[in-house]
Amino acid sequence: MVIAEAPTRPASAPAAPAEPAATPKVRVLTVNTHKGFTFFNRRFILHELREAVRSVGADVVFLQEVLGTHAHHSARWPGWPEAPHYEFLADEIWPEFAYGRNAVYPHGHHGNAVLSKYPIEHYENLDVSIAGPEKRGLLHCVLRLPNGNGKLHAICVHLGLQERHRRKQLQLLCQLMQREIPADAPVVVAGDFNDWRVRAHTILAREGLREVFQHAHGSSARSFPAPFPLLQLDRIYVRNATVHAPIALPRKPWAHLSDHAPLAAEISL
Repeated sequence: MVIAEAPTRPASAPAAPAEPAATPKVRVLTVNTHKGFTFFNRRFILHELREAVRSVGADVVFLQEVLGTHAHHSARWPGWPEAPHYEFLADEIWPEFAYGRNAVYPHGHHGNAVLSKYPIEHYENLDVSIAGPEKRGLLHCVLRLPNGNGKLHAICVHLGLQERHRRKQLQLLCQLMQREIPADAPVVVAGDFNDWRVRAHTILAREGLREVFQHAHGSSARSFPAPFPLLQLDRIYVRNATVHAPIALPRKPWAHLSDHAPLAAEISL
Protein backbone atom coordinates (compact mmCIF):
# COMPACT_ATOMS: atom_id res chain seq x y z
CA MET A 1 0.00 0.00 0.00
CA VAL A 2 1.31 3.30 -0.97
CA ILE A 3 0.72 6.09 1.49
CA ALA A 4 0.57 9.45 -0.12
CA GLU A 5 2.80 11.99 1.53
CA ALA A 6 1.33 15.27 2.58
CA PRO A 7 2.53 17.98 0.30
CA THR A 8 5.35 19.93 1.77
CA ARG A 9 4.52 23.52 2.56
CA PRO A 10 7.09 26.07 1.54
CA ALA A 11 8.80 27.69 4.45
CA SER A 12 7.39 31.10 5.09
CA ALA A 13 9.74 33.86 4.06
CA PRO A 14 11.17 35.83 6.97
CA ALA A 15 9.46 39.13 7.53
CA ALA A 16 11.26 42.01 5.91
CA PRO A 17 12.91 44.23 8.48
CA ALA A 18 11.07 47.44 9.06
CA GLU A 19 12.68 50.34 7.32
CA PRO A 20 14.02 52.92 9.74
CA ALA A 21 12.19 56.22 9.69
CA ALA A 22 13.98 58.79 7.59
CA THR A 23 16.00 61.23 9.62
CA PRO A 24 14.15 64.54 9.44
CA LYS A 25 16.13 67.36 7.88
CA VAL A 26 15.16 70.90 8.73
CA ARG A 27 16.41 74.00 6.95
CA VAL A 28 16.34 77.11 9.13
CA LEU A 29 16.85 80.80 8.43
CA THR A 30 17.25 83.68 10.86
CA VAL A 31 17.08 87.34 9.89
CA ASN A 32 16.60 90.63 11.70
CA THR A 33 14.08 92.35 9.40
CA HIS A 34 14.90 95.88 10.64
CA LYS A 35 11.14 96.55 10.51
CA GLY A 36 11.15 96.19 6.71
CA PHE A 37 13.63 98.97 5.96
CA THR A 38 17.14 99.20 4.56
CA PHE A 39 20.15 100.23 6.63
CA PHE A 40 19.59 103.78 7.99
CA ASN A 41 15.85 103.42 7.17
CA ARG A 42 16.26 105.00 3.76
CA ARG A 43 13.88 102.74 1.85
CA PHE A 44 10.96 100.39 2.57
CA ILE A 45 11.95 97.00 1.11
CA LEU A 46 9.61 94.45 2.72
CA HIS A 47 8.47 93.11 -0.68
CA GLU A 48 12.09 92.48 -1.73
CA LEU A 49 12.80 90.90 1.64
CA ARG A 50 9.90 88.49 1.18
CA GLU A 51 11.28 87.27 -2.14
CA ALA A 52 14.75 86.82 -0.64
CA VAL A 53 13.38 84.88 2.34
CA ARG A 54 11.42 82.63 -0.03
CA SER A 55 14.53 81.92 -2.11
CA VAL A 56 16.27 80.14 0.80
CA GLY A 57 13.65 77.38 0.95
CA ALA A 58 13.68 77.27 4.75
CA ASP A 59 11.28 75.08 6.70
CA VAL A 60 11.47 77.33 9.76
CA VAL A 61 12.21 81.07 9.72
CA PHE A 62 13.23 83.08 12.80
CA LEU A 63 12.48 86.81 12.54
CA GLN A 64 13.52 89.65 14.81
CA GLU A 65 12.39 93.28 14.78
CA VAL A 66 9.35 92.34 12.73
CA LEU A 67 6.44 94.78 12.79
CA GLY A 68 2.97 93.88 13.91
CA THR A 69 1.57 97.30 13.06
CA HIS A 70 2.69 100.90 12.62
CA ALA A 71 0.04 103.55 11.98
CA HIS A 72 2.48 106.27 10.85
CA HIS A 73 4.45 104.12 8.41
CA SER A 74 1.33 102.57 6.87
CA ALA A 75 0.08 106.03 5.94
CA ARG A 76 3.44 107.22 4.61
CA TRP A 77 4.97 104.36 2.63
CA PRO A 78 3.41 103.06 -0.63
CA GLY A 79 2.96 99.30 -0.72
CA TRP A 80 2.61 98.95 3.03
CA PRO A 81 0.75 95.65 3.56
CA GLU A 82 -2.55 95.54 5.41
CA ALA A 83 -1.48 92.37 7.23
CA PRO A 84 1.18 92.33 9.95
CA HIS A 85 4.66 92.00 8.48
CA TYR A 86 5.20 88.46 9.79
CA GLU A 87 1.95 87.36 8.14
CA PHE A 88 2.88 89.13 4.90
CA LEU A 89 6.26 87.36 4.89
CA ALA A 90 4.67 83.98 5.64
CA ASP A 91 2.13 84.40 2.82
CA GLU A 92 1.30 80.97 1.31
CA ILE A 93 4.74 79.43 1.93
CA TRP A 94 4.63 79.05 5.72
CA PRO A 95 1.09 78.14 6.81
CA GLU A 96 1.95 78.40 10.50
CA PHE A 97 3.35 81.43 12.30
CA ALA A 98 3.69 82.77 15.81
CA TYR A 99 4.37 86.33 16.93
CA GLY A 100 5.75 87.58 20.23
CA ARG A 101 5.06 91.26 20.80
CA ASN A 102 8.02 92.87 22.59
CA ALA A 103 8.05 96.64 22.04
CA VAL A 104 4.73 98.52 22.20
CA TYR A 105 4.41 102.24 21.44
CA PRO A 106 1.49 104.60 20.72
CA HIS A 107 1.53 104.01 16.95
CA GLY A 108 2.37 100.29 16.82
CA HIS A 109 4.45 97.37 18.05
CA HIS A 110 7.18 94.95 16.94
CA GLY A 111 8.79 91.76 18.20
CA ASN A 112 9.95 88.28 17.21
CA ALA A 113 8.20 85.79 14.94
CA VAL A 114 8.59 82.20 13.80
CA LEU A 115 7.29 81.02 10.42
CA SER A 116 6.91 77.26 10.02
CA LYS A 117 5.95 74.67 7.42
CA TYR A 118 5.22 72.34 10.35
CA PRO A 119 2.29 72.64 12.75
CA ILE A 120 2.97 74.88 15.74
CA GLU A 121 1.43 73.00 18.65
CA HIS A 122 2.17 75.64 21.26
CA TYR A 123 4.04 78.90 21.63
CA GLU A 124 4.87 81.35 24.39
CA ASN A 125 6.65 84.68 24.41
CA LEU A 126 8.85 85.24 27.45
CA ASP A 127 9.51 88.88 28.32
CA VAL A 128 13.21 89.17 29.18
CA SER A 129 13.38 92.98 29.31
CA ILE A 130 15.70 94.03 32.12
CA ALA A 131 15.42 97.80 32.57
CA GLY A 132 14.99 100.99 30.61
CA PRO A 133 13.45 101.38 27.16
CA GLU A 134 14.84 98.16 25.63
CA LYS A 135 12.09 95.54 25.30
CA ARG A 136 13.31 92.04 24.52
CA GLY A 137 11.75 88.61 24.29
CA LEU A 138 12.28 84.90 23.76
CA LEU A 139 9.63 83.32 21.53
CA HIS A 140 9.44 79.58 22.27
CA CYS A 141 7.53 77.43 19.76
CA VAL A 142 6.89 73.67 19.83
CA LEU A 143 6.71 72.30 16.27
CA ARG A 144 5.32 68.90 15.28
CA LEU A 145 7.65 67.26 12.78
CA PRO A 146 6.22 65.18 9.90
CA ASN A 147 6.03 61.36 9.69
CA GLY A 148 5.85 60.85 13.43
CA ASN A 149 9.34 62.22 14.05
CA GLY A 150 8.39 63.96 17.26
CA LYS A 151 8.68 67.60 18.17
CA LEU A 152 11.18 70.37 17.57
CA HIS A 153 11.60 73.24 20.03
CA ALA A 154 12.36 76.53 18.26
CA ILE A 155 13.36 79.60 20.27
CA CYS A 156 13.64 82.97 18.52
CA VAL A 157 15.98 85.32 20.37
CA HIS A 158 16.61 89.06 20.44
CA LEU A 159 18.88 90.12 23.30
CA GLY A 160 19.80 93.53 24.69
CA LEU A 161 22.54 95.94 23.74
CA GLN A 162 24.11 96.07 27.22
CA GLU A 163 26.29 93.15 28.25
CA ARG A 164 24.93 92.95 31.79
CA HIS A 165 21.43 92.69 30.34
CA ARG A 166 22.51 89.97 27.95
CA ARG A 167 24.03 87.91 30.75
CA LYS A 168 20.75 87.94 32.64
CA GLN A 169 18.79 87.21 29.45
CA LEU A 170 21.02 84.24 28.64
CA GLN A 171 20.41 82.94 32.16
CA LEU A 172 16.66 83.26 31.54
CA LEU A 173 17.08 81.34 28.28
CA CYS A 174 18.88 78.54 30.12
CA GLN A 175 16.16 78.45 32.76
CA LEU A 176 13.49 78.25 30.06
CA MET A 177 15.24 75.24 28.54
CA GLN A 178 15.61 73.51 31.90
CA ARG A 179 11.98 74.16 32.78
CA GLU A 180 10.16 73.62 29.48
CA ILE A 181 12.25 71.34 27.23
CA PRO A 182 13.02 67.63 27.78
CA ALA A 183 16.75 66.87 27.83
CA ASP A 184 16.51 64.59 24.78
CA ALA A 185 14.35 66.90 22.64
CA PRO A 186 15.85 68.57 19.55
CA VAL A 187 16.24 72.33 19.94
CA VAL A 188 17.13 75.24 17.63
CA VAL A 189 17.85 78.62 19.20
CA ALA A 190 18.37 81.37 16.64
CA GLY A 191 18.29 85.11 16.31
CA ASP A 192 20.04 88.37 17.09
CA PHE A 193 22.15 87.93 20.23
CA ASN A 194 23.91 91.33 20.05
CA ASP A 195 26.81 89.39 21.55
CA TRP A 196 29.68 91.32 20.00
CA ARG A 197 32.13 90.01 22.64
CA VAL A 198 31.13 86.39 21.88
CA ARG A 199 30.31 85.41 25.47
CA ALA A 200 27.16 83.37 24.77
CA HIS A 201 28.97 80.23 23.51
CA THR A 202 30.32 79.34 26.95
CA ILE A 203 27.04 79.99 28.74
CA LEU A 204 24.86 78.06 26.30
CA ALA A 205 27.30 75.16 26.06
CA ARG A 206 26.27 74.28 29.63
CA GLU A 207 22.83 73.47 28.20
CA GLY A 208 24.33 71.35 25.43
CA LEU A 209 23.89 73.99 22.71
CA ARG A 210 26.42 74.27 19.88
CA GLU A 211 26.60 77.17 17.46
CA VAL A 212 26.44 75.87 13.88
CA PHE A 213 28.96 78.26 12.27
CA GLN A 214 31.37 78.12 15.19
CA HIS A 215 31.30 74.30 15.14
CA ALA A 216 31.89 74.19 11.37
CA HIS A 217 34.38 77.03 10.91
CA GLY A 218 35.84 77.74 14.35
CA SER A 219 34.01 81.04 14.79
CA SER A 220 30.52 82.44 14.45
CA ALA A 221 29.55 84.19 11.23
CA ARG A 222 30.07 87.92 10.92
CA SER A 223 26.66 89.42 10.30
CA PHE A 224 26.70 93.12 11.20
CA PRO A 225 26.60 95.57 9.55
CA ALA A 226 25.20 93.71 6.56
CA PRO A 227 27.02 95.67 3.81
CA PHE A 228 30.43 95.03 5.44
CA PRO A 229 29.98 92.49 8.26
CA LEU A 230 32.43 92.83 11.14
CA LEU A 231 30.56 91.68 14.28
CA GLN A 232 29.27 88.19 15.10
CA LEU A 233 25.84 89.20 16.36
CA ASP A 234 23.51 86.61 14.82
CA ARG A 235 23.62 82.91 15.70
CA ILE A 236 22.06 79.48 15.19
CA TYR A 237 22.51 77.11 18.14
CA VAL A 238 21.37 73.47 18.13
CA ARG A 239 21.00 70.63 20.60
CA ASN A 240 20.33 66.94 19.90
CA ALA A 241 21.05 67.36 16.20
CA THR A 242 23.01 64.55 14.54
CA VAL A 243 24.29 66.76 11.72
CA HIS A 244 24.25 70.50 11.29
CA ALA A 245 25.86 72.50 8.54
CA PRO A 246 25.85 76.20 7.63
CA ILE A 247 24.39 77.28 4.30
CA ALA A 248 26.22 80.01 2.42
CA LEU A 249 23.90 82.81 1.32
CA PRO A 250 24.80 85.21 -1.49
CA ARG A 251 25.81 88.76 -0.67
CA LYS A 252 23.20 90.08 -3.09
CA PRO A 253 20.44 90.92 -2.48
CA TRP A 254 20.84 90.47 1.27
CA ALA A 255 23.44 93.20 1.84
CA HIS A 256 20.85 95.96 1.37
CA LEU A 257 17.75 94.28 2.84
CA SER A 258 18.53 94.89 6.52
CA ASP A 259 21.26 96.10 8.82
CA HIS A 260 21.93 92.42 9.72
CA ALA A 261 23.00 89.68 7.31
CA PRO A 262 20.85 86.53 7.54
CA LEU A 263 22.12 83.08 8.54
CA ALA A 264 20.88 79.68 7.35
CA ALA A 265 21.67 76.07 8.20
CA GLU A 266 20.64 72.50 7.37
CA ILE A 267 19.96 70.41 10.46
CA SER A 268 19.40 66.64 10.74
CA LEU A 269 17.59 65.57 13.87
